[in-house]
Amino acid sequence: MNKAILALADGTIFEGESFGAAGESSGEVCFNTSMTGYQEIITDPSYRGQLVNMTYTQIGNYGVNEEDYESLKPYLSGFIVKEYFDIPSNWRSQKSLGQFLSDHDIIAIEGIDTRALTRHIRDKGAQQGIISTTDLDVESLKKKAAALPSIVGKDLVQEVSCRESYSRDEGGWAISAGYEKPSDFKYDVVAYDFGIKFNIIRCLASAGCRVKVVPATTPWQEVLDMNPDGIFLSNGPGDPEPITYGVDNVKNLLGKKPIFGICLGHQILSLALGGKTYKLKFGHRGGNQPVMDLSTGKVEITSQNHGFAVDYDSLKDKAELTHINLNDKTVEGIASKSFPAFSVQYHPESSPGPHDASYLFNRFTDMMAKK
Repeated sequence: MNKAILALADGTIFEGESFGAAGESSGEVCFNTSMTGYQEIITDPSYRGQLVNMTYTQIGNYGVNEEDYESLKPYLSGFIVKEYFDIPSNWRSQKSLGQFLSDHDIIAIEGIDTRALTRHIRDKGAQQGIISTTDLDVESLKKKAAALPSIVGKDLVQEVSCRESYSRDEGGWAISAGYEKPSDFKYDVVAYDFGIKFNIIRCLASAGCRVKVVPATTPWQEVLDMNPDGIFLSNGPGDPEPITYGVDNVKNLLGKKPIFGICLGHQILSLALGGKTYKLKFGHRGGNQPVMDLSTGKVEITSQNHGFAVDYDSLKDKAELTHINLNDKTVEGIASKSFPAFSVQYHPESSPGPHDASYLFNRFTDMMAKK
């Protein structure tokens, strides 16, 4: 392996070795606390523009396979691990993680103290960084990292959304048969693709929804002309405020069809209702975030991936608070007081993560059944 250096915008340096592609890549450095599921994380479009640091120490030991993609390719800017395993041991593995990253031109670094990096981000906040296997001049990298622009105000959705509408017919996965092919569809759903994960489509299909995915900029009237039973607002990367086209479309769709949003879709719905969002110090990313459903008092362990949150004080007259994060009390779910629309900040489809919140897809179908 060749030497690689990670430089942060504040001048902090981590030296390690490269795996994956060679070169140089930059983005916001964030951390994910999941112990497994690195392939799903790497192929989640919500990580566009980010260098993902895994807190679990051993990564790559079960390889990569074609069934566990969450999109057609990786969208993240780079990958950071403590210890990389180049020889996977798993009957489903089709290639090593390093080969997969190299095939998709993703730069990765191993052999650094990822927990020290995580503590630094927690203390100092999320910041821009750069990984290089070509420029190994520390002072040069520090200057490059310090000059990187923030993701605040940047529209990353345009870099991950589909260009044409499409449908998928996959449902849940079984070890003996792979992905099922649901046939008993009761509802037609149009899903706005702000960076949608495949497992969201699978969960909707398993709940009885025939899903048509449309580009993020699709005009609201065009969506209504498809005559769906409901509209879904997907996850996606970065700051929700620049996604003005998505907010405007949702404003026009409110009250016309039931709406369900996840992650960035939750933030876009909140903005459409008149709310505000703000950037978190270091975000929530991982498969172990405790969330309380305020309607039942039950606590769910959830999968999360976001760096922005909704300001509930800006929404009090327009939406009910339905879920809160038990670690920091941030907003995890809302329901409109005037329209059949609700959303959650976390990922009920998991992949990776627990399945505690999968009931939300049935909550959406129940809402459509009442209309």
